[in-house]
Amino acid sequence: MTRLNRRALLCLGLPALPLAFVALPLYVIWPHYFANRFGVSLGLIGGLLLLARTLDALLDPLLGHWSDRLFLRGNNTLLKRGWLAAIFLSTGFVVLFFPHWLIGHSVTLNRLLLVVLVALLACYLGYSFLQISLQAWGARLGGDTDVRSRIVGWREGLALAGVILASVVPGWLGMEALVSGFVVLLALSLWAWWLAPRPEVASAADLPATQTPWWRGLRQPWGHAGFRRLLGVFMLNGIASAIPATLMLFFVQDRLQLPASAQAQFLGAYFLAAAVSVPLWLQAIARWGLRRCWLAGMLLAVAVFIWTLGLAAGDEIGYTVVCVLSGLTLGVDLIAPGAMLNGMLQSSRHDGAHSGAYFGWWQVATKLNLALAAGVSLPLLQWLGYESGSRDAPALLALSWAYALLPCVLKLLAGVLLWVSAKPLQTME
Repeated sequence: MTRLNRRALLCLGLPALPLAFVALPLYVIWPHYFANRFGVSLGLIGGLLLLARTLDALLDPLLGHWSDRLFLRGNNTLLKRGWLAAIFLSTGFVVLFFPHWLIGHSVTLNRLLLVVLVALLACYLGYSFLQISLQAWGARLGGDTDVRSRIVGWREGLALAGVILASVVPGWLGMEALVSGFVVLLALSLWAWWLAPRPEVASAADLPATQTPWWRGLRQPWGHAGFRRLLGVFMLNGIASAIPATLMLFFVQDRLQLPASAQAQFLGAYFLAAAVSVPLWLQAIARWGLRRCWLAGMLLAVAVFIWTLGLAAGDEIGYTVVCVLSGLTLGVDLIAPGAMLNGMLQSSRHDGAHSGAYFGWWQVATKLNLALAAGVSLPLLQWLGYESGSRDAPALLALSWAYALLPCVLKLLAGVLLWVSAKPLQTME
């Protein structure tokens, strides 16, 4: 494939902006908003989210397999289903924040919860289908290391812009602007996707590979040793990154003893630094390759983040520096895994024909990283004697170990696995 110009890269990456824009409100803002607005208990909201997210994760591989079938019928067919998924996502998102527009103000709690559950499922399924199809689209375009890295880099850079935008819009303009702005952004991005470079239409040689029974299509990725190794590195590295995200508010309020409002400042510094780092990492990858740069990013992240163990109460400047430097290492985490998976799919027509199934399982791993981070770190903290609001030295030491030391150990293990997996991953460079 020839080198893509900036217009083509923008069209390929723009859908990632509204998808990231919707993810932050959906996972972070909505539970607090819904509890305060409608007086629903956190236990009920948590149960709804657990049910919806479990169903969503279970269906991701099936959505990936369906995406492969749609690619077989032509790019336009997939894009049309993308518009349908966008309608599901937009409608569900509007109903989540403004359910009274659909069912009125005087409704029973059971009816409200049923409507919200359906809206959550519509959001998650629409989001997952678009995310998987967008990633598979980029993988099917092919190209050398530089082209693949630029496709992923632009997509992830625009996703970071979506996260930053979603973090400031509610406070500045309110929820109505958040919801309406998302709908407009999603429509514009799908129009840009329609104008983006298109993968080659499947040939007759691809038909047997993609028209296999659905259960064989789902099992296909697990037969590839390189995919299993890459997924292992991705998950270890992802859990290492997700643990600080899970524990950040506890660390800021109890270890640093700073107000909760300071979290927005730290997150803003982190994501802005990550956005700045993406073009720098693209240049490094073009010179030294994906695997070496990813390994270097892991080692730099450990060297920077370990300093949080030495931060004292009130050390706002020191923690901001750590957030900025950690953000600069995030760029390669966003680019390298996806670009390496794209390279693996490009190296084999049989694997490439199942790209949707591969990215379906990739989505499951991404969501599992977040679940495992909370499932490991929070019980570990309780076992070590820490509770929210603790100020005694042993409890704060346990918090520091869980927040900083455990992620660094996991990140180093991911680096070791990446280093020793050179041969299984050699086709991905």
